[in-house]
Amino acid sequence: MRSTFAAGPLFVALFLAAPAASQDIPRTLPITQTVPDAQDTPWPGGTITLNIDATDTQRGLYRVTQTIPLATGARQLTLLYPQWLPGSHGPRGPLAELVDIRFLADGKVLSWRRDPVEVYAFHIDLPEGAREVTARFIHTSPLQPSEGRITMTPKMLNLQWEKMSLYPAGHYVRRIRIKPQVTFPAGWTAVAALDGAKTSGNRVSWAETDYETLVDSPIFAGRHFRKWELGNHTTMSAVADAPELLSAPETGIAEVSALVDESLILFGRPPFDRYEFLIALSNRLGSIGLEHLRSTEIQFEPENFTAWDAYDWDRNTLAHELVHSWNGKFRRPAPLWTPDYRQPMQGNLLWFYEGQTQFWGHVLSARSGVQSKDVVLGMFATQAGKYAEQPGRGWRSVEDTTQDPIFSARKPKPFASLARDEDYYNEGALVWLEADQIIRAGTGGARGLDDFARAFFAHPGGGERAATYDRADIVTGLNAIHPYDWSAFLRSRLEEAGSPAPLAGLERGGYRLVWRSEPNPFDKGRMDYSERLDLTHSLGLVLGKKGEVVATQWEGPAFKAGIVNGASIVAANGNAYDAKVMKRAITDAARTGKPIELLVQRDGRLATMPVEWKGGLRWPWLERTQAGNDTAPLDQLLAPRRNTAR
Repeated sequence: MRSTFAAGPLFVALFLAAPAASQDIPRTLPITQTVPDAQDTPWPGGTITLNIDATDTQRGLYRVTQTIPLATGARQLTLLYPQWLPGSHGPRGPLAELVDIRFLADGKVLSWRRDPVEVYAFHIDLPEGAREVTARFIHTSPLQPSEGRITMTPKMLNLQWEKMSLYPAGHYVRRIRIKPQVTFPAGWTAVAALDGAKTSGNRVSWAETDYETLVDSPIFAGRHFRKWELGNHTTMSAVADAPELLSAPETGIAEVSALVDESLILFGRPPFDRYEFLIALSNRLGSIGLEHLRSTEIQFEPENFTAWDAYDWDRNTLAHELVHSWNGKFRRPAPLWTPDYRQPMQGNLLWFYEGQTQFWGHVLSARSGVQSKDVVLGMFATQAGKYAEQPGRGWRSVEDTTQDPIFSARKPKPFASLARDEDYYNEGALVWLEADQIIRAGTGGARGLDDFARAFFAHPGGGERAATYDRADIVTGLNAIHPYDWSAFLRSRLEEAGSPAPLAGLERGGYRLVWRSEPNPFDKGRMDYSERLDLTHSLGLVLGKKGEVVATQWEGPAFKAGIVNGASIVAANGNAYDAKVMKRAITDAARTGKPIELLVQRDGRLATMPVEWKGGLRWPWLERTQAGNDTAPLDQLLAPRRNTAR
């Protein structure tokens, strides 16, 4: 329809005269910081009390009552929920699990608001004359893995204080005093590396401590419990889904005791007065391996103790987390030390914090017998094989992967071989193996990375809980053991992309990476347990029990054929899928030279996809390069020290 409206002169004049400011143009609003930065001053109100009711195991609820005494005349209180959690290397505080939050003073409900910028902060208005604030809330443990890590089951729990407590803003957490108490289900036993434990019925209280120590001292508790004395003021406590699962063999306990001995021989004076291995033998409690100064939280599969030899491949966490007491908790990268759990942690030195811990975890596992030497060599082989054929190393440095826990948050990736993951752990370990071999070769075997570890990590004595270091300190420490261009070494191996595969340490150690048609002991153990078939180095696939594609190697044979994560292999060469059928198809293709015909299901559709691969089955192994019975340098590194140190 043709319009009959005509704009007159007055309309045009008014339109043209309209000021630009009348238009709704977005403009930046300044962000005002309303949460005070932490100062090295004590909380002036006095000791906080923290009472947790952990008896509702059916619903997975921790009911919390926390009383915060106030300074005289205070009119506002800002409480923080821990966001940047030690050992997680990222902002992991599960704030969404904190519910039904209420604050009271003198029995009256107080108004509060969440900070619009720093959402982990709660601002509470205080009435005149208020002397304390009582916070009441519930921490809801996830009930299924899709909701997060499960920390409570009807038979056990893993109480982590930072997930169910608040602390006042503006103070170093080591200057905040707190008195904890927990009520457990009747008949349960609880253990934590806290002092002054007192039990009254099913309620356990501990001596007053500081908030930093509290957060660093988690609890394992359960209906079925057992404790072993390991010597050197060290114990191992375990909770299990059933009492019979707590029957570890004497030889196994002796190996864990030997692990403590070997660690003390290696590092010297410990930073702890006592140490607790806290272990959950359960497939219901969520997976964990987390370091603390005086303890560690570890989840093992239920049969790990009763089938000790069969789980050899899965026991490295014991050594790794114990090493962290020296490297990570006592000696700590300066950018990773923070005064509270609000300040972001900077992880660019995790290639030392985690990389060298991973290295020593391997070495100490072999020296103590916690893992067999063959399994440890298998772990080194698996890691070397991964980086020998990982395309992501071409664009991304190991140092850059230290940021992965922050922006990736440990979620699965579509093409992890190209994206890379937290490779500072295992590639870092291989780099430190090379450093050890450089020192041994340069000193005629007189010194090795053992000497660096004792000089760098040994506790000086006294009450010092943490001592920081930076990159320059690492270089200086290495040069004190053996002069070398360590700065250039670290830069080329860890801080630059596209460096050669990290095989030099193995080769200097008298071994080389080779490929065989059977998996090494470590790969075999983890595949047997997970019921996955890892074909990364042949077809470029990792397959689940029913043929589901779990991972695809970038530019591998399956990738080139169009097979990606989320698909499922239904059949291979006309035979219904199982692991034996798939392996036979790969072997046949190597013999005949013909493509492997895979029937693939994806998004409800079936398609036959030919995959070109003639290389047969391939798994990484380490092979001795020295002839005869001479001991290779890597063998010397993995040999026990207990018989020669005394």
